[in-house]
Formats: sequence, C-alpha cells, structure tokens
Amino acid sequence: MPMRTEPDNLPPISFMEGTVAFPNTSIRQTVKLTLGTKQFFRVRLSNAFGIDDLNIRQATVALSLNNVSGTVEADPKTMRDITFDNGLSETIIPGGAQAVSDPIDLGCAVPRNSIITISLYLEAGQDGQSGVTSHPGSRTTSFCCRGNHVADSNWVDLPAERVEHWYFISAIEVLAPREACVFAIIGDSITDGRCSTTNGNDRWPDRLFERFESNPATSNMSIVNQAAGGNRILADGLGPNVLSRLDRDILSLSGLRYVLIFEGVNDIGTAEANESSQATVVKRIIAGYRQIATRVHARGIPIFAATITPFGRRTEDSDLDAKLMGLSGYSDPIRDQTRRQLNDWIRSSGVFDAVVDFDEVLRDSDHAEMLKPQYDSGDRLHPNTEAFQALADAFPVDLFAKFQDR
Repeated sequence: MPMRTEPDNLPPISFMEGTVAFPNTSIRQTVKLTLGTKQFFRVRLSNAFGIDDLNIRQATVALSLNNVSGTVEADPKTMRDITFDNGLSETIIPGGAQAVSDPIDLGCAVPRNSIITISLYLEAGQDGQSGVTSHPGSRTTSFCCRGNHVADSNWVDLPAERVEHWYFISAIEVLAPREACVFAIIGDSITDGRCSTTNGNDRWPDRLFERFESNPATSNMSIVNQAAGGNRILADGLGPNVLSRLDRDILSLSGLRYVLIFEGVNDIGTAEANESSQATVVKRIIAGYRQIATRVHARGIPIFAATITPFGRRTEDSDLDAKLMGLSGYSDPIRDQTRRQLNDWIRSSGVFDAVVDFDEVLRDSDHAEMLKPQYDSGDRLHPNTEAFQALADAFPVDLFAKFQDR
C-alpha cells in the first residue's frame, strides 16, 4: 500500500540533492504476482502522498532473472518499455494521483508466483519534504543507480546501492479469467511481514497463498496484502488510518471479492494504559469496525475479521532493559483487557461474515496475554516466521466457498 515516506526512509544520501530525492536516478524493484496472465498486465504507479508532480521519464518491466526477488538482474528476453496514454514513454503524475500503464505483453505467459522487475527513471527527482510515495516495509531489496539504466537488464557492474523499500509502485493488474478474484487483507506490521525474511516472501499471507495454490476452490484467487507497519484503525501513524484509506487501498481494487481485517493492536498499544483511555479505545474501535464492515458490505463484498494477537511480556522480562532488548512497550494488564474485550466482540457481534481466530492460534495456553514462546520474534509483539506458517495453516480456506454465490 502507498504511504508517505518518512525522513528515515528516504533514499541514501547519495541519491539526494538538498531536499530532492532521486534526481537523475534509476530505481529497480521486484514484486511477486499472486495471479498470472496468459498475455497482458499493466502497472500502477502512485504519487498519492506527493504534493509536487512526479515525472517518470522512462520505465521498463521484465521478468526477474531466475525468478528471484531483490535482484538487479532482469531477464533481457522479456524486457519491455512501460508506456502510458497510448504509447508515451514519459508520464507526469499530479500530486495525490496515480498513473495506469498501457497493457504490457512480455511475449510469453506470466504465471502466478512470477517475480516482476520494474525499473523507473526520474530525471528531476521529487522533493522529499513535500512528499514521496513509498512502502517502507517491503521486506524486499530494491536498487538505486545514478543515470538512466532502466533498459539495462544487468546492473551487477553498476554502482547501485541497496534499499529495503518500494518507491512509487502501487499495483500490478493482470488480464485474468472472469472467475479469478482478489482477497484483500487490511493489516499492520504483523501482516506487512515484520520479522519475515528479506526477499524470502514468507509473510503469513505469502504462506497462505501457498495453500491457495493447492486448493481448487482458491486456485484462481489472488491475495493483495494492504498492510503497513504501525497502522491503526483510528489514527494516522506509519501510513494513513484504515478508515481513511479503505476506499483507495481496498474498495478500488479490480476483481475484489473478499476482505479480511486484522488490525487494532496499535490503537490499543498507543493509547494510555488507564481505564478511561482504554474504555474510549474499545468504543471507538468497535465503531470503526462497524463503519468498515458497512462500507465493504455496501459493495456486496463479504468481510472477515481476525482476532487481535497477544503482546504481553514474560515474567523474566522484568529484569531486562526493555528498550535495549527491543521489547514492545504495549504490554500492560489494562491494555490486554481491552484486547480481550475486542476479541470477544469480534467473535460474538455478528458484524463480520466470518471470524478467523488468530489469537487462539498464537496465544500461550498458560498465559493468554502472551505469545507462545515458539512464536515470539523476541519483542513480545511480533510473531516470527514459524508463527506466520501457523497462521496460514490455521486459516480456513474452505471459508470462501460459502460466499461464492453472493
């Protein structure tokens, strides 16, 4: 999902001139498709958080060499120019807008699980203070290089620098059969893949997608991960709040048929740990959930909800320097009570078409306020890759069949 780039997530200093990011710079990025196409696809680029125009002077696309994420090498046989507006190689995207490319044909089928290489050249760059659109938690290596090298398939010998962010990419849309559809996930850092493997594509939605492939009922379904670290339902943080981004990030998706929301922990954890503040959070999150469900249902789309997973510290943590050890600051009995209240409401309210009980999957059976030790990444809040697999394994993939005729 597109986000405003914070100062710490702007490109390396060698790709800044004053406040301008990416002057005379090529950016090479890789993304994974969860739905293939026999021929055509198109690329969406975003200037959602820019105030100034974003001028893309030239762009190319290709299959990644050897189908590897986070590489500078593209397959030269499939390298194609990305054009806009019926053949133009340059596009100027106004602030707050996006651009959709012309249909692209790589000369071959592009199956699901393909890694696509997108290269963008910015001649003038964009003012980093007025807003650069990116996704900082890509968990994927991208590369920056001075000069226009978007048509070069191999950057191995170029002085390219690594960054673990995506810039300006919003989506890839494929021409797919009518029965193909999208399952979109609204989430925070747990869904965005905090503590996953860089270039490993092992977030829990990635693992769930592997199950989709082996299930005939979901083999034509794409997963669109619209999560961001620190995201909240009620307030902006690292990215806009869910209520404000729902239309752009979810309801505007082509082929959307199902939605899951797995959010709320950051709303709880950033509110004061006292009864009054947490009581307000409970009321407002429930109201937010209702609004989200109403807006999704208005499109005739079912929405599922996942329960909020634990974030409590362990007894032995009291002897540790929490900041030095990187422990989450959310842990508090009052906050955990809020989490349990909200989970009870999610399970029993009937607002959602189905509930996926991730809390039950990850919580310690003896200490329900904590993650199971084997699923804890170490900060008591974020699950590890073993937990991601557990979430994917526990997801009821037969759920979708109940709503196919709606």
